[in-house]
Amino acid sequence: MHIDFHDETNIVTEEYVDLIERLLTYAANQENLPTNTELSVSFVDNHEIQILNRNYRQLDKPTDVLSFALEDEVDGEVAITGHDLPLILGDIVISVDKTREQANDYKHSFEREIGFLALHGFLHLLGYDHIEEDDEQKMVSRQKEILDGFGLPR
Repeated sequence: MHIDFHDETNIVTEEYVDLIERLLTYAANQENLPTNTELSVSFVDNHEIQILNRNYRQLDKPTDVLSFALEDEVDGEVAITGHDLPLILGDIVISVDKTREQANDYKHSFEREIGFLALHGFLHLLGYDHIEEDDEQKMVSRQKEILDGFGLPR
């Protein structure tokens, strides 16, 4: 799997990038994704994620993580497939400010919180959601399975 990282904050260390890369690769294997899967992960501050949240979700407040899926199926769209074409999932955007706040609020490490947010965004790219109660239970359960299996439990 290829992950393109962008740090607009200039404060995310190589150790955290490595952690997220290993976690998302582990998750991709658990979800049986092809090895030529691609996505991007961007780290921003609360101001930048608030702009994105306002523009794309009409919520004018900062949030912790946003996902922008590229592989969503649209009615009437012709599917382009091929064995050698990469599976491009989309983009995950994480607020480093919110990551710090939530790690403190939940009394766990920054490492655990940034890993959780990256995985949460990744699962959204795969179609998991938490709007309906049944879907939320599936997503929460899957997050826990992957985080525990990877070695990043709560």
